[in-house]
Amino acid sequence: MQANKIIRILIFIAFSSLKVVAQSTMFPAVSAPVQITNGKEHLFASYYGINSWSKNERYATVLETDVRYRIPTVLDTAILGLVDMRTNKFIPLVKTAAWNLQQGCMAHWLATNPDSVIIYNDMRKGKYVSVMLNVLSRKELKVLPYPVAAVSPDGKEAVVINFSRLRITRADYGYPGGGQDAQPDVQFPDNDGIFLLNLKTGAIKLIVSLAQLKSQVPKITASNGIEYIGHTLFSKGGTKIFFLARAIPAWNTTSFTVNKDGSDLRRCFPDEWGGSHFDWLNDQQLLVTALYGGKQNSHILFTVGKSDYRKLGSGKLDYDGHGTFSPNGKWMITDTCPGRNREQTIRLLNMKTDSVLTVGSFREPLEFKDGWRADIHCRWSPKGDLVGFNSTHTGSRQVYVMRVKE
Repeated sequence: MQANKIIRILIFIAFSSLKVVAQSTMFPAVSAPVQITNGKEHLFASYYGINSWSKNERYATVLETDVRYRIPTVLDTAILGLVDMRTNKFIPLVKTAAWNLQQGCMAHWLATNPDSVIIYNDMRKGKYVSVMLNVLSRKELKVLPYPVAAVSPDGKEAVVINFSRLRITRADYGYPGGGQDAQPDVQFPDNDGIFLLNLKTGAIKLIVSLAQLKSQVPKITASNGIEYIGHTLFSKGGTKIFFLARAIPAWNTTSFTVNKDGSDLRRCFPDEWGGSHFDWLNDQQLLVTALYGGKQNSHILFTVGKSDYRKLGSGKLDYDGHGTFSPNGKWMITDTCPGRNREQTIRLLNMKTDSVLTVGSFREPLEFKDGWRADIHCRWSPKGDLVGFNSTHTGSRQVYVMRVKE
């Protein structure tokens, strides 16, 4: 009897071990979050889905500010700096007057010098500009007379949009100060839209005008309504650009892709699907959160030019989140907006099995709302071994990192 009991115990242990192995092979190990900033308010210096780390992952670009419960004004500057990932020390670099609490100053590490050179937005002599900076020598390498919204993977080109027009249509994503001509009285201007900027020569070209979109977006019925460009992102190979065209006051949204030369402009979805957040899986497939069938917000994966719409997460991701893919394409991480108890949840998707794992949940204080809210905005490091995010769950806006090990 004693021998049989021992055998049963050993069998139970063996099966339990197999279960643990199965679970660990379905998802990588994700550590508890570590707060890497302290003191004043801090946030990653770019939008989610944009790499915040040097290639060697020694430094992360972060903004420091005193602004907490309001949208920044033209009088508010933020300090752009680096967090040393070895010590979690914040290293101030420069001040910028072209920033917001949702997307920072759109700082990008340039692939031409991925461990030392960044480009970020600023305001000089009343105009928005982008500045190339060597963060090690602190030498300003170049100032271009246009603000960048997205930078190509090879670091040679950038998308330029009108942040002044964005300020009057969606204040929390634009820049104050009137650094560009917003043309508030023109619904569909033919000289504004998506621009492609050569970062070496400074040459700029309008590749999609707002006037060009008029026949492809919902009609603006309000006399004071205008169309504007919101978010933009290059595909992984840099051949295509995703962007959102929106209008006020109706908040109509249309998702588009276009080749970087302006050819092959395409709507992503049928009527009424809209679009909100996004990331490219490769040069053909991308994720967009949109109203699937015009009814249910979902994380939707599809191929440009095809109607192969696939809802991700087997029903567990049927909401509007900020999804972004790991560098190897095996995982997608996303978040939720504050729920009933102000909880913001981080979820990880296995792209092969479509299974979902909750890896964190954080309560956002009620004081952080409206245009000064703090979305989680997860982002992957270049090696895919770190996930960073912003959060206010301790009562102030700070930056956190979770380690990921497959």
